Amino acid sequence: MSEVKDYKPSIEELKKELKRENSKKEYRTVLRNTLFVVVVVAALAVLISSFFITVLKISGDSMTPTLDTGQIVIAQNSSGFEPGELIAFYYNNKVLVKRVIGSPGDWINIDSDGNVSVNGEVLDEGYITDKSLEPTDITFPYQVPENRYFVLGDHRSASIDSRSSVVGCVTKEQLIGKVIFRVYPFNVFGGL
Repeated sequence: MSEVKDYKPSIEELKKELKRENSKKEYRTVLRNTLFVVVVVAALAVLISSFFITVLKISGDSMTPTLDTGQIVIAQNSSGFEPGELIAFYYNNKVLVKRVIGSPGDWINIDSDGNVSVNGEVLDEGYITDKSLEPTDITFPYQVPENRYFVLGDHRSASIDSRSSVVGCVTKEQLIGKVIFRVYPFNVFGGL
């Protein structure tokens, strides 16, 4: 029978093995902490986007010159809006952005030249380039129903908005929030 000798590692080999084991332990700790941070950040991003802000990409010409196709904006979730503010809302599985003109109970009138008045006061609409009554199929003066907002696009001749019974006034259930900030392109970055 042959004898088997016991192998005894050297101090250097033991140090290398200890270092390797410690490195594996450190790697697992760093990986676990990194995954934890990623999950927490993702959860916070989902919560913030669900309850506080919504990021939207503009498509279409109904809000030119204020907003152009391809621009990215942020809407802050909100339930109260002032005339002149931009809002985002759901319509037929799409998100539309329009300007609030009238609140519940307001009387809206648009004359044949496209001048808009709310409760008898003509609005100074420096943000539009073309005034237009069309396209419309409702009768003016028009009273905004309860829990609804009368909205118009800034490019009046190209916008389908509350002047049309197809879109009508925006209900509180349709609302996403107030459009407050333009993120992209960077040359027009800033508040709205």
